[in-house]
Amino acid sequence: MHKTLLPSLPLSRFEIDRDHLFRDTPDVFEVLWADESTRVLPIWRQQALLRAGDSEAGAADWAGTPIREAGGSGHPTLALLSPADAPASDLLVYLGRSLADGRTEPVGTRIVAANLTDEAAALLEPDESRWVNLRTVAAELDDLDAGAFTEALGIINWHRSHTHCPRCGAETVPEKGGWVRRCPVQDIEIFPRTDPAVIVGIVDAQDRILLGSNALWENNRYSLLAGFVEPGESLEAASIREVLEESGVRILEPQYLGSQPWPFPASLMCGFLAHVDPDTAADPLLPDGEEILDVRWFSREDLEAPDATVLLPGSSSIARAIIEHWYGGPLPRPTW
Repeated sequence: MHKTLLPSLPLSRFEIDRDHLFRDTPDVFEVLWADESTRVLPIWRQQALLRAGDSEAGAADWAGTPIREAGGSGHPTLALLSPADAPASDLLVYLGRSLADGRTEPVGTRIVAANLTDEAAALLEPDESRWVNLRTVAAELDDLDAGAFTEALGIINWHRSHTHCPRCGAETVPEKGGWVRRCPVQDIEIFPRTDPAVIVGIVDAQDRILLGSNALWENNRYSLLAGFVEPGESLEAASIREVLEESGVRILEPQYLGSQPWPFPASLMCGFLAHVDPDTAADPLLPDGEEILDVRWFSREDLEAPDATVLLPGSSSIARAIIEHWYGGPLPRPTW
């Protein structure tokens, strides 16, 4: 694979050393809670808490505003609590040590993600406008917050789906700072898993890009074609197969652009750019009719009108970054 050709992707940014050796510390969370400099990132229903004062702007004001455009001090920042202020939680995960100074936290601050119950979240902050979704604010968070939020969701989602042993069905227990689950019956360790997926920008001889509309979306929302990598398959082979299955289009030599974690719940999106096989360029578009209901070719002119009725991927996604890579710069923000 070649060096990434995409700019800094919102969910690929990080300023955390995952500090894996510290996970083996006996009674690791007792040690962390005894250190007043430890900071806790509260997570509730896949959402993080905004720092006091940031909720005044509202998450809707940041949605779709790339961090490179927002500028100034209007960026949202996440609340990081002291151990004394952190509520009880049903799961703790040690995320690691910060590699950059935060608002008040120096380099080297240890950060713990705490997954809260509904009751604990309501006691901590009953105003639900201060709890924000990663998709909404990812592009506007700084590198430390974006990395911590993404890491926290990825590992918490894994815990939610691996509560029992795949061999015997016994309930597993978290260990090693939340990065392993152990089956007490089989005495085996179960480690986190990530599902690789490909997402492909497809360009034809007229330099148009192919976008599809998923059956689960609004009928005017379009994005790149994507799919999971199957066992025994390379990323490039998966790109060729998925595009053919979903659109009937044959592509040649997909070129790697970059990757981004997508913890909804546990994917790693690997981005590619490919051109249509000229020998099949005249073949009709054939959406599969189940997952993809429509596929269309779009020129730059089709996407440059701010009041266009076509909905495109949000600024937190690698899909938008690939489209903007083809487009040649930031896409105009719609007025609707």
